[in-house]
Amino acid sequence: MTVYQRIKKILFSLIMFAVALFFFINPSDDAYRIVVGILSIGLAIAGIKDIVFYFRMARHMVGGKMILIQGVIILDFAIITGSFTNVPKIYILLYLIGIHAFSGVVEILRSMEARRTVDGPWKMKFFHGIVNFILAIACLIFIRRSNTALIIYSLGLMYSAVVRLFDAFGKTTFVVIE
Repeated sequence: MTVYQRIKKILFSLIMFAVALFFFINPSDDAYRIVVGILSIGLAIAGIKDIVFYFRMARHMVGGKMILIQGVIILDFAIITGSFTNVPKIYILLYLIGIHAFSGVVEILRSMEARRTVDGPWKMKFFHGIVNFILAIACLIFIRRSNTALIIYSLGLMYSAVVRLFDAFGKTTFVVIE
């Protein structure tokens, strides 16, 4: 990771943490619209980024079509998320449960694969998956509370910001093929 990439990751994680802290301290109805907007824009950027990456490079790679499919699915989630501005909060909670449970299971599976194939930081991915799954369970337990979606989204965002910050300060591993 270059110095510019580290600085960019550090600044982005600090902004993420500040926004999450603001939502955690001030859970209002206007904050729901802001969260839905942030989620929608973030997912749209990630989906478009994957699609562009497919057309620029991944179509020549083994398994490159999976990146295209992933980009299209993420872009679909962005469109669905953008339509959640005027729906009851329980639907947003169900959506958060689905996102956290799915990403938790995916991270756990990725960590298990990394544990088998690479001697590296699989423990952090495993812990990240467990935390996402715990957030999904917390959403399910506190589904009747009014500000639960915003508080749990804020906690997840804070945790992601801290993980990104640790990742920015961590050592970069290189694979050398002789």
